[in-house]
Amino acid sequence: MGTGTRITLWSILLFVVIFSVWHFWPEPTIERGAGVLCPGVPQQSPPSRTTPWLHDDFMITALADYDISAVVLSRENYSSGRESDLSPVDLALGWGRMSDSFIYEKLDISQGHRWYKWKPKGLEPIHRREIERSSANVHILPANDQVRDALDDVHRGSVVHMQGYLVKATMTDGWHWVSSTTRDDTGDGACEVFWVEALTVEN
Repeated sequence: MGTGTRITLWSILLFVVIFSVWHFWPEPTIERGAGVLCPGVPQQSPPSRTTPWLHDDFMITALADYDISAVVLSRENYSSGRESDLSPVDLALGWGRMSDSFIYEKLDISQGHRWYKWKPKGLEPIHRREIERSSANVHILPANDQVRDALDDVHRGSVVHMQGYLVKATMTDGWHWVSSTTRDDTGDGACEVFWVEALTVEN
């Protein structure tokens, strides 16, 4: 086996090891004591930005102003698919009693394929409808480098405060991605598509 071949094989092996560590290494978790951390509900109002704007090849239209304080129940990063060009991160967020570790630690919470799922580890700690109305999967669209950098500090258990717009994103070929504008829905189309202009993180 030639030297060049050995170097190529070692390069491939190194890449596989680095990718495996990056992909499968568990996300950090911020441990929290029992108690409601974010008692308020997300604040939504008619959009203050009424003119659509271009972001790369996407046309963005504000559907509502949005302001939320919540605990991060789970985080999932995305790097493939058209949506990842806009939203590299989904956050499953909880407020009200879903921001209490005594409640959310009794749930198995997971994300994948742009969905958020939960199931009780035993008995449901609170009524199912309250869980649905007090948590959501949110597609995060960073509006600037400050938000993108701040996302590096967001982990499971982080308390985040975000401000921006619930939006509709479209492209000229007919592709579209539209935010939910209610906290009462579930299933397909129930996620928030959130153009985030300000993000603070408390760990």
